[in-house]
Amino acid sequence: MQVKLNYLNLTSLLLLANLITFKAAFAQNDHPKKYICQQTASPIKIDGKLDERSWKKAPWTSRFVDIEGNKKPLPYQQTQAKMLWDNEYLYIAAVIEETHIWAYQEKKDQIVYLENDFEVFIDPDSDGENYYELEVNAINNTFDLFLPKTYKKGGRAQLKWDIKDLKSAVSIEGTLNNAKDTDKRWTLEIAIPFASLTNENVPAIIPVNGSQWRINFSRVNWQHEVSADGKYARKRNPETGKVLPEYNWVWSPQGIINMHFPEFWGHLQFVGSKDKKNTK
Repeated sequence: MQVKLNYLNLTSLLLLANLITFKAAFAQNDHPKKYICQQTASPIKIDGKLDERSWKKAPWTSRFVDIEGNKKPLPYQQTQAKMLWDNEYLYIAAVIEETHIWAYQEKKDQIVYLENDFEVFIDPDSDGENYYELEVNAINNTFDLFLPKTYKKGGRAQLKWDIKDLKSAVSIEGTLNNAKDTDKRWTLEIAIPFASLTNENVPAIIPVNGSQWRINFSRVNWQHEVSADGKYARKRNPETGKVLPEYNWVWSPQGIINMHFPEFWGHLQFVGSKDKKNTK
């Protein structure tokens, strides 16, 4: 009887521990970040420079944190983003501090996150399904895909899907792929046509004043090493030869190491040019 009781107690404790762990991860995301996206009345030139008056007035997001939130230390390199919109585009800008800026993948739809990159995740109708992902590296190479549902629900990424008429540009303060010096940052500017966020089964959603989407940003940052010929590469464990895990720094923390939980993404609220709000 005592053995059975101990077994039941142990089982209950394990179930309780799992429940607490899940609740802790979920609690981290009870209040996802929110961004109030102002409408711009003036054209935005996609050149990676953010010179327009509308960009200067748009607020920055809070600094990115580890994907698991406050369970992990703050990133050692800073990242921030800001957004604007007009009748055709969602504009996204990001400033990515990086002491060594490197990127070699130059073919469209290469797996960009196998090098350092910036990633955008968008769910226009906020239902946790039919969402879009865009990855961009420091040489402005892109990888985009569509998921009809999350991986945990059996979803498969549609890699042949493209963001039609996507515009993006990168400017660099430093020298690309030069391991002999120290760099400062790279700035990314993106224009995503609302009409392109669609496929044969999902209609495009054109936002209006007051519309709310779910969105999140992730920055993948690898530890690196330099080969004898001066090229950067992902750092490997000298004993096992395995690539060391990457850092995932995000705007709105997921609480878990997985970006494909749209229910944990931040909120994007579209407001007209005369509607003044705040961001956090």
